[in-house]
Amino acid sequence: MSERQDKKAQFEQDKKPSPLPRILLALVAVAAAALGGWMTLGTAEGKYPAVSAEHGVVSLPVNQIADGRAHFFSYQKGETAIDFFVLKSRDGVIRAAFDTCDVCYKAKKGYRQEGDSMVCNNCDQTFAADRINEIKGGCNPAPLQRRVEGENLLIAEADLQQGAWNFRAE
Repeated sequence: MSERQDKKAQFEQDKKPSPLPRILLALVAVAAAALGGWMTLGTAEGKYPAVSAEHGVVSLPVNQIADGRAHFFSYQKGETAIDFFVLKSRDGVIRAAFDTCDVCYKAKKGYRQEGDSMVCNNCDQTFAADRINEIKGGCNPAPLQRRVEGENLLIAEADLQQGAWNFRAE
């Protein structure tokens, strides 16, 4: 073979494809799956700000929760974290409910706020904020007893514990 033919043969040889693109694709897929899981499920702890009870009562300053937005909290007693939300509806009433319902509680997805409504993150049912604490059962946000005294919204620890069954691990 001539030198020219040797060079030509060198370029015509079958080259093995580089594994680098496959490795990069696999890494991107794993990273995307991890990010998707984190965004969907959140972190195991610290989903909402933690609150505690003093003398059997959780106290929340009204001026921090009276802006018309849902404020989510987590109360922990023992191994069970009990999630709930409070909001001031358009009619001026401060409302409270467990972040679950009687139907979808096993999914443990809770609610989100869209305008003046709360929406179940599991079944997408929509509930007017001014009906929270007035209608119970079904997929309505499970009502949580509360009262306003002075500048604070008070929720009895015993009332929170009554909803613990909705949040226990199965």
